[in-house]
Amino acid sequence: MSVAFAWRHGVFVILIAGAAIAHGEPVLSITQIAPGDYAHRGHDDIATPDNGGDIANVGFIVGTRCVAVIDTGGTLAEGRALRAAIRAVTPLPVCYVINTHMHPDHIFGNAAFKDDHPQFVGSVALAQAEASRADNYMRALNRELGSAAAGSEIVAPTMTIDGVGTLDLGGRTLTLRTWKTAHTNNDLTVYDEKSGTLWTGDLLFVRCLPVVDGSVTGWLDDIARIRQMNPRHVVPGHGPLDPPWRQSLDAEERYLADLARDVRAAIKKGETIRQAVDGIGIDGKDAWLLADIYHRRNVTAAYAELEWEQ
Repeated sequence: MSVAFAWRHGVFVILIAGAAIAHGEPVLSITQIAPGDYAHRGHDDIATPDNGGDIANVGFIVGTRCVAVIDTGGTLAEGRALRAAIRAVTPLPVCYVINTHMHPDHIFGNAAFKDDHPQFVGSVALAQAEASRADNYMRALNRELGSAAAGSEIVAPTMTIDGVGTLDLGGRTLTLRTWKTAHTNNDLTVYDEKSGTLWTGDLLFVRCLPVVDGSVTGWLDDIARIRQMNPRHVVPGHGPLDPPWRQSLDAEERYLADLARDVRAAIKKGETIRQAVDGIGIDGKDAWLLADIYHRRNVTAAYAELEWEQ
């Protein structure tokens, strides 16, 4: 495999010969968010053969001793491209591969790092969540991506976090935190103390509609706590890197609060879940990508949660 790289308008672009990313376009772009923190922005889309499952933001943090990877992408091929991008930046070993949660677009590149023998790190709830959906995730990956999914597999965590934990990369400490059930029941964030960079995983969606696979009320509580962290830089799970994070959190909070309000109102009126799904819309829908794909699903999830409120 050959690698060429260059800085272009603040973006470190890695060209990797032989990597099957984006339907034959072997390019993984890496942006330096802050000194030592590097991120790749995924496509704002669902997984397709054309984008090769490259739809989540992934990246890595470099210390003086070793490297931590934060999410690995939607396929083995993307994981390999990310690993090559790391090698273009530093020869230091990869000592940690951190998964912010269980969803396929964040975990299926893990296998690319197995030969590095890192600790695979996640929430204490991650392994069970992955195991319960493993068969469905593999079937969906092969159905959606075909040959681009070749070699992809779920690699379970070897190190888990319950509450707050720290990792030392050498001259750089990462604080890992688990959260109340929100996007999923196994959300985890990574905060680089040295640069003030918060990697939110899918607790923050920017421009792309937030997807509820956990708890809308828990997510609203988590947003309030994230806001109090006051980071200098933010890498969201989806959407533009290092956005104006307060405004981005505000937009996400408005959507989720409106969702909860409207679903509660539908339940109070005695509407069925089908009536709620068909009738509840989105204020400012044009501001969100993928709303037509995910909003009805979010109404379903919120109804199932909120109908049991007292």
